[in-house]
Amino acid sequence: MLKRVLIANRGEIACRIIRTARRLGIETVAVYSDADARALHVAMADRAVHIGPAPATESYLVAERLIEAARETGADSVHPGYGFLSENASFAEACAAAGLVFIGPPPEAMRRLGGKAEAKAIAAAAGVPVVPGYAGDDQDPAALASAAAGIGFPLMIKAVAGGGGRGLRHVQTADEFAAALDSAVREATAAFGDGRVLLEKLVPAPRHVEVQVFGDTHGSVVHLFERDCSLQRRHQKVVEEAPAPGMSPALREQLTTAACALARSVGYVGAGTVEFLVGGGTLAAEAPWYFIEMNTRLQVEHPVTEMITGLDLVEWQLRVAAGEPLPLTQSAIAMAGHAVEVRLYAEDPAAGFLPSTGRLVAFEIESADGVRVDSGVTEGDEISPFYDPMIAKIITHAGDRDACLDQIVTTLVRATVAGVRTNAAFLRSLVDMPDVRAVTIDTGLIGRALDRLSAQRPSPLALEEGVGKLIQAKLSRASHDDGCASPWAATDGFQLGGVRRFRVPVIVDGTARTFELEWLDGMSGPLVMLVAGPDDPPRPDCEQVLVKHVRAGDRHYVIADLVQSELHWPEHDATTVEDGEAARSVRAPMHGRLVKLHVGAGQQVAKGDRIAVVEAMKMEHVLHALKDGVVLRVEAQEGQQVAAGELLVALGEEGGA
Repeated sequence: MLKRVLIANRGEIACRIIRTARRLGIETVAVYSDADARALHVAMADRAVHIGPAPATESYLVAERLIEAARETGADSVHPGYGFLSENASFAEACAAAGLVFIGPPPEAMRRLGGKAEAKAIAAAAGVPVVPGYAGDDQDPAALASAAAGIGFPLMIKAVAGGGGRGLRHVQTADEFAAALDSAVREATAAFGDGRVLLEKLVPAPRHVEVQVFGDTHGSVVHLFERDCSLQRRHQKVVEEAPAPGMSPALREQLTTAACALARSVGYVGAGTVEFLVGGGTLAAEAPWYFIEMNTRLQVEHPVTEMITGLDLVEWQLRVAAGEPLPLTQSAIAMAGHAVEVRLYAEDPAAGFLPSTGRLVAFEIESADGVRVDSGVTEGDEISPFYDPMIAKIITHAGDRDACLDQIVTTLVRATVAGVRTNAAFLRSLVDMPDVRAVTIDTGLIGRALDRLSAQRPSPLALEEGVGKLIQAKLSRASHDDGCASPWAATDGFQLGGVRRFRVPVIVDGTARTFELEWLDGMSGPLVMLVAGPDDPPRPDCEQVLVKHVRAGDRHYVIADLVQSELHWPEHDATTVEDGEAARSVRAPMHGRLVKLHVGAGQQVAKGDRIAVVEAMKMEHVLHALKDGVVLRVEAQEGQQVAAGELLVALGEEGGA
């Protein structure tokens, strides 16, 4: 068995590996960037080594620093986790050259199957159906456009070297192709250092089904059944489950047989996932299916496979890397029950799923029988703009699928996460969708229902309770240190006659809202009523909702129906803004890197034109002009790190100064 493993990753997967290694008596070495100095995985490991600044390109993606950290600490092996360098054959070779065991597949197998184009060729040679498309070496945009025309629209552009939805674009018409290609190539280059792409015809109403395979150095390859990952948004998996609901035994046999044959054909060793699209929205025996790619690493969704099989896939990785045979033969691997995983992210669904950065002022998710929570953060941690914004994975296991989905809802409702916005309400709405419950799903379901799923309005009752808490906090601060209230600091609406009532502004999620306060005799606090605005929907006649309160300094967070609102009193300073500037400026919506500027000073733009692209947390966010005008000045440069709210481009009226 291995003695000391360096984990070339961070966050949740690093913590996951540490737990298994500790159980097996293997020492662990964590690596960390400036942003992760106080991270949970650093505290959990036996040793930790600093490897550079916060950007991954200067720390977690620098192979030389990782290998040097392994040498310094006497590690005999490297576990790459998932993401970063986990599918980088050159990194695996560098580890071997340094005398380190790479806990993953052989570099040659990784290189052949990790590249989508060659993997498709290998699959086709083995008689496995593949999606029609183009996977040629000619990457000239004109050649790709010609190939796209031959395939026909709609189609997909996919990064040859990538995964996780990065470098992948759906293209509906020929007019969209050039811009989508440019964006896909840029994102693939940034994420994988390889901008090559392939093209694939879109499969109608596809289900995304993947098979978990495992190989050892003794020639054995087995599968651990399948997972369904059809519930996706922008090609990012949102919900994963095992086994795939509605899977016919005959189709399962076809997919698992093909997956194992593909792995054997290249002498695969370790954990891998063979991914398929099944057309038509069902998993019937006669459904058409196609190989799409293989992920030559452990997957984020591996816990659902662990839950239904009772196996520890990280333990299997460690044992196989040490030269041991697979712990079980195929006939000894069985599954029981159903498992579902959702990914709780720091993002704002109501604002187009923009990443949400900041401090986790509260973080509590209860584990229970049949509930597993995998996380790499604790209360008080900062969610930074440099890495994936996942807060936790919630995994449930039960005798049937509905019970798993019910337990997901229960766990989300009982959880308390405050300080950053999350997709908790979105997840709850999704798993409760009639289509999801009835398994009438495909990879486009979330996109079709996105407006309804992401509509999140704070409860008026929750806001009113929150303002009441603000009032109580203000009254408390107004008291003398000796406990005697100062009449000059009182804010209880005192007046000599009539009902004590007045209106106050409170900042709710960055916007001033008006609340009416009314004191009655004998009350320690006011009755609070939100004054409805012109765009507010009618208030329900009866609103009963559990409201959670979290206070952090002068901020108060209220959570109701899993929707969080941040409240505080207005802040006044001497800062002034040029008249009309806010309406004419294009600002960064979050911390990130400015990867593309589409305009220059003096250029005329029309409403809706692309202005810039900001990359944050592995995703690109396109910023558009909100009105017609002319570019007055450009305040940032491509490649520059920008802060949330930072001015990128100033626009003005045509002919204006």
